Amino acid sequence: MNKQTLRVDEGTSVALCVFEPEGAPRASVVIGGAFGVRQGYYASFAQWLAGQGFRVTTFDYRGHGDSLVGPMREVRADLFDWARDYEAVIAAARAALPEQPLYLLGHSLGAQLPGLLRNPGQVDGLLSVAAGSGYWRDNAPRLKRMVPYFWWVLVPLATRLCGYFPGRKLRKVGDLPAGVILQWRRWCLNPTYSVGAEGPEVAQRYGAVRFPVLALSMSDDELMTLRGTQALVNLYANAPTRVERIAPQDVKALRIGHFGFFREQFRQSLWPRAAAQLLGLGVVESERPVTGTTA
Repeated sequence: MNKQTLRVDEGTSVALCVFEPEGAPRASVVIGGAFGVRQGYYASFAQWLAGQGFRVTTFDYRGHGDSLVGPMREVRADLFDWARDYEAVIAAARAALPEQPLYLLGHSLGAQLPGLLRNPGQVDGLLSVAAGSGYWRDNAPRLKRMVPYFWWVLVPLATRLCGYFPGRKLRKVGDLPAGVILQWRRWCLNPTYSVGAEGPEVAQRYGAVRFPVLALSMSDDELMTLRGTQALVNLYANAPTRVERIAPQDVKALRIGHFGFFREQFRQSLWPRAAAQLLGLGVVESERPVTGTTA
């Protein structure tokens, strides 16, 4: 693992880690993390993936994780800025391996932000893991019961008092800059999520995506429903897309959930599946029915 710092724009850098394969790389993979999840969470999976011949890059968005400089309350960033960070990491990965395909593996938020890329032509495909629209009515039932308190009371109050969202102390999501959590709140309260909250320009950016999108939906995801996953996939209106449903019993596990995919217990099951799916992104067919367990 090689730790690096990448300059994104004037005064802004992000921390990233590069995992190099032993032989000639077969492709580049950039892992886009979920809300409040530091890049270290993906390190074991990234190292394993490098062992399969991929050059893998993980990173922390500005003002978060290893990219945080100074107090979080002083961070001025929103989700458009995080999309710029993502794109800068993509550009660096592409420059390091220009002759090979470049794939994104997006966990939750990491599969939403590619719709905001200004240059989606750098990307050859997106494998989405446990991602979907954050619109609150598409949340899993247990989460949906807590949403009114979370979005209308806790987030506005805690963010105003602290100058950022202190998610770690509250055991909700994780620490997030004020601009990020408040923009995400607007998205989650809109039926068409980011596209509805931000308007035609964002709809056009999602529409400009032509790389294939394969979305993996976990049947026991405590945050995201199949309906929410399909809603996100639908935003990529002009891309070849497919949704696959995965249940714990499919891989002889008791639980996968929203975060389990990247845990070591799935080294022999879900991880090889992901490696094969990354290489197969070029043959994703659009509007095929959901496959796998539907319960």
